[in-house]
Amino acid sequence: MVSTSSSTRSGGLDGLGHRSGENAGMPAIRANSVLPARRTAITLETADGHPLVAELALPLDRPPVATLVCLHPLPTHGGMMDSHVFRKAAFRLPALAGIAVLRFNTRGTSSMQGTSGGRFEGGVGEAYDVAAAIEYAEFHDLPDIWLLGWSFGTDLALMHGLDPAVRGAILLSPPLRFSTPEHLKAWADSGKPLTALVPEHDDYLRPAEARERFAAVPQAEVLGIDGAKHLWVGDAETALDLVVERVAPGVAVPLPGEWDGPMETADTSAYADRTTAVFKDEPR
Repeated sequence: MVSTSSSTRSGGLDGLGHRSGENAGMPAIRANSVLPARRTAITLETADGHPLVAELALPLDRPPVATLVCLHPLPTHGGMMDSHVFRKAAFRLPALAGIAVLRFNTRGTSSMQGTSGGRFEGGVGEAYDVAAAIEYAEFHDLPDIWLLGWSFGTDLALMHGLDPAVRGAILLSPPLRFSTPEHLKAWADSGKPLTALVPEHDDYLRPAEARERFAAVPQAEVLGIDGAKHLWVGDAETALDLVVERVAPGVAVPLPGEWDGPMETADTSAYADRTTAVFKDEPR
């Protein structure tokens, strides 16, 4: 059965968008806080010859317990490897949850990390990009590989992510725009875990319709997220808690909102306009 449960925001957030009140004497983890990790800029090479800008973030002091391969929103409308939920995943999850985070710019996509080779191909040529990321994770013996797609990235996961090395997929704000019923059937036949986190106020696919459409995948879990919107602004912590709960069930959630240790601050000002531009005026 497809889950019809809803999820409320986990943990209280203050006006700056971070959890408050857990340990008053410890520094708060803010939106641009960067916790310790081994971060390496890498280049993924696709089978059709395009170099993709990427970063791998690993726990600093222990082997990872699981791996997230992040597939970003629509690049023609501001989506990139540095879209805010994926930035926060890379900034926090290696330290807080022991999770490896691999994020990359699909072909033709630019961010402050750089520009990947090639050009946007509407989800078709991007099959090579997804394959290159999965191959990298597998070749480097990263454990328990999960796809984490967001918006356009969920279509990439459904269309191209059903690889033997992949444990399952988590979909943030799936529009089901490029993927087809045939892709859902393939996931159903695979039996692999599939979770859709669907904002209550999503612009493209809301919880009730999502439950109907994902009913084609018997093992799919569809969670409606109360109060959330497509871009997860103000709700990134909720999303990350739900992701961690599924890929690393031994890690307690909600994740801490404070950190008693080294912590840097990233300059994310260049991304302010791009966060709100994703899917602006984009037809469903």
